[in-house]
Amino acid sequence: MTAVLPKPRSAPQPAVPPVLVRGPRLEEATGILTPGALALLAELHDRFEGARQAVLESRRARQAALDAGAELDFLPETAHVRDAEWVVARMPRALDDRRVEITGPVDRKMIINALNSGANVFMADFEDATSPTWANILGGQAHLRDAVQGTIAWTAPDGRRYALGETRALLAVRPRGLHLDERHLWAGGAPLAGGFTDAALFLFHNAQALHARGEGPLLYLPKLEHHLEARLWAEVLAFVEERLRLPLGVVKCTVLIETLPAAFQMDEILWELRARSAGLNCGRWDYIFSAIKSLRARPGVRLPDRGRITMDQGFLRAYAQLAVKTCHRRRAHAIGGMAAQLPVKGDEAANAAALARVVADKTREAGDGHDGTWVAHPSLVAPVRAIFDAALDGRSHQQHRLREDVRIGATELLRLPEGAPTERGVRLNIEVAIRYLAAWLDGQGAVPIHHLMEDAATAEISRTQLWQWLRQAAVLDDGRPLTRALYRHCFDEELRRVHVALNDRPSGRQVARAAALLDRLVTADDLADFLTLPAYEMLLAAGG
Repeated sequence: MTAVLPKPRSAPQPAVPPVLVRGPRLEEATGILTPGALALLAELHDRFEGARQAVLESRRARQAALDAGAELDFLPETAHVRDAEWVVARMPRALDDRRVEITGPVDRKMIINALNSGANVFMADFEDATSPTWANILGGQAHLRDAVQGTIAWTAPDGRRYALGETRALLAVRPRGLHLDERHLWAGGAPLAGGFTDAALFLFHNAQALHARGEGPLLYLPKLEHHLEARLWAEVLAFVEERLRLPLGVVKCTVLIETLPAAFQMDEILWELRARSAGLNCGRWDYIFSAIKSLRARPGVRLPDRGRITMDQGFLRAYAQLAVKTCHRRRAHAIGGMAAQLPVKGDEAANAAALARVVADKTREAGDGHDGTWVAHPSLVAPVRAIFDAALDGRSHQQHRLREDVRIGATELLRLPEGAPTERGVRLNIEVAIRYLAAWLDGQGAVPIHHLMEDAATAEISRTQLWQWLRQAAVLDDGRPLTRALYRHCFDEELRRVHVALNDRPSGRQVARAAALLDRLVTADDLADFLTLPAYEMLLAAGG
């Protein structure tokens, strides 16, 4: 008689460490951290946290190489991707027309106003425009869930009620960058990735409904520095789609080209996300910040006052035109940069001048072939739409404009503008950075300052310029070097002015802490990667 052998048993799989919630329960966010949502986050962390940390280590290694004199250039090992003829997957019809996009934080009033603004797309921003307090992050997810369901509403203290209108912008979401943690959620002894948390929670609660309506879902992916980071995001999103039983590639992604290294890998980034790529966006403010950070060790690199670094100059003009050419060759959208101007109430002349600057900037973008652009305020939607209406001439986009006339190489991408900084520029950077950080530490991530909407990216320019000018003892336009003594004199005077200006505002109580952080970052021997990293530690220490 033949013995019946037992079937071999597969080795038991180790249990995925559960997610531990270290933030308080929030009444307004009931139903966000469900058992299913937490299980998805736990699996994501278990599967991809090692890869995320490897990406961050690669960033540090590449920056060290740049500091040691390595040159930025197009990658020889991916020349076959750049040279081959291929196109990205076809987009849903709802994504064809993106001529005006509005962006802002994830609070209820902003979401309602932006969706009602008349823009084609509203990008709800968990990153540069949101201070990552637990209430903002978790509450933002609840607000977006309600917006997708059509039930979102808000009543102002004066009794005015805000609700969605009949015509709404398409919703997109920008999760946090790969470098940011979510320290209120832990698994396996480590915090979860902020970006994966933002994306996964949004998709868990909304992807099925948005897909059923043919509206994506659509994500904006920030601060990528390498095409392998795009590959990581592609793997993460494919995993989420599988777990949520969504068709592969249904989540569409627009990548912000807002780091200098990424400008050399636009083709490669589109290729890695080709099943889900919705195009590229020229994130101009972070791009300026990244140029300073990437080339910080180059003795001849010194940008002038930030107000003089405009998109019609050198490296910015080059990368914007290259983005259009690259996207249109691959049948993807090229989205222009932010118009951060806000209405100047009570001063018609100043308001008209601000609008004229916006019109000139957006006319240039439309003329270059961009398919759409960003604005920060609803009042800009109509005038910017008129510019793109004229350029598109009845079409939904300008992908027919292949811009084969554009010839951009490493020389053009690295042609930074020259010019001496001014004392006014030093003072403005100090003021803006302190005011922004004070608001950020108080829970506000998008801050109106001098009729411009400032976010983390513009604050990054301010503090990196100060660090670079001080470290190099830059000679100002009046012939004086920026010594420690001059910096300290300007800093102390601007701090006193900010104290007075914010005395009766909620962010006023954070001015001293904000100033101390800025001063520490500016006077440090080494340039911190992101000001939001030490600021987040302060936020957490204060119970945020």
